[in-house]
Parts: sequence; C-alpha cells; structure tokens
Amino acid sequence: MFIVLLGAPGAGKGTQASVISQKLNLPHLATGDLFRQAVQKESKLGQTVRGYMDKGLLAPDEVTIQVVSERLNEPDCKNGCLLDGFPRTIEQAKALDKALARRGALDMGLYIEVPEQELLKRLLGRWICRQCQTPYHEISSPPKVKGKCDKCGGELYQRADDTEATVKERLKVYFAQTTPVLDYYQNQGKLVKVDGKKTIKEVSKDIVEMLDTRLGKAK
Repeated sequence: MFIVLLGAPGAGKGTQASVISQKLNLPHLATGDLFRQAVQKESKLGQTVRGYMDKGLLAPDEVTIQVVSERLNEPDCKNGCLLDGFPRTIEQAKALDKALARRGALDMGLYIEVPEQELLKRLLGRWICRQCQTPYHEISSPPKVKGKCDKCGGELYQRADDTEATVKERLKVYFAQTTPVLDYYQNQGKLVKVDGKKTIKEVSKDIVEMLDTRLGKAK
C-alpha cells in the first residue's frame, strides 16, 4: 500500500506517521530524513542537496523528485511505503504517479485537516530550553514555572521560525503549494480527510479505524 500523508506544519504529521507506519508495517519516508541521508552519502545528488540546505533553501522539484525516486527503488518499498512531506506540488504529485506506475498506483492521500487559526496557536506556543533543548508548549505541555525549564532551570526561548510573522508566512506558502495537490487527489477520488483538531489519541483512533475499513473493503 502506498500512502501520501498530507498536513500543514503543526498538524501532527510526524506523530501520526508513526501510528500508520506501525499499523501497516510500512517504511516511513520523511522528505527531511531523505535529504539528510542523501547528504551523508556524499554522492553527486547529495552534494546538490547540501548546496540548498546550507543556504536554507527548499530544493527545487527536480531535485526532490530524484531523491524520493531513488528511495522508492530500494527493496523495502517494493510493496508500499508512507510518504511524509512529499508531494508538495502538482509536479511532484505527477512525478510520483509515474514512479509508481510500474507497480500499481497510489492508494490514498491522507490529509490531516486543521484550521489555520488552530495551526497558529499550536506553532506559536512552542518554546525550547536554551541549555538542554527540552521542548515545551504553552497549551499541551507548559513548564511548571513560566519561562523556566523543569529539568535544568534554563531559560525558555522561541526559535526564529516560531515567531508569528514567520509562522504565518510558512503556512501561507504551504497552503499555496499544497492546496492544488489536495485538489489533484480529490479529483482522483483518493483524498481521505481526518479531523486534526481532535486530541492526538483521537486522531490516531480515527486514522486506525479508517485504515481498518479500507483494508477490509480491499480484501
């Protein structure tokens, strides 16, 4: 089974990816991890990826597609995988369809749907300890004393990419790029939406129930 996991920053993709990967025994292919692995290999492609990463730039479609395609050709992906962070554009979605054409097709695009205001609340509430790097969240996991780390007493701070202006821009770019991808899978009848406003456990439960239903129908 080949699944694409879609969701904006703050939607909880990473957490739910683990649930899906374990449930279906599928390799989890996160684009960020694939880029780092490509760099470690020090191949020509890895050097190209490093050039973009060092500049803090997103790799263009053709580079991203090549990185993902190479990973899809490895033996553990023969019967399926969970793609996380890819595709982000229509060109990437079409390239994925071509890459999978030899062994079937994409089974579903699973979208964890969260309203923009909720995403802002989640992303803007993140804080990190300067000393030990322990993460906190104003709502879901606040420190016992505001501004201080429970573990070491260090000062808590927000990363530059967690400020309101930066977060709003990230979300703007995400939705501009990815909304056409959602439409693409919707038109193919492959888009499945899950309510991401619920608690982590509730979202996981909804996803597992949906997968059980789909797998039951496929038998």
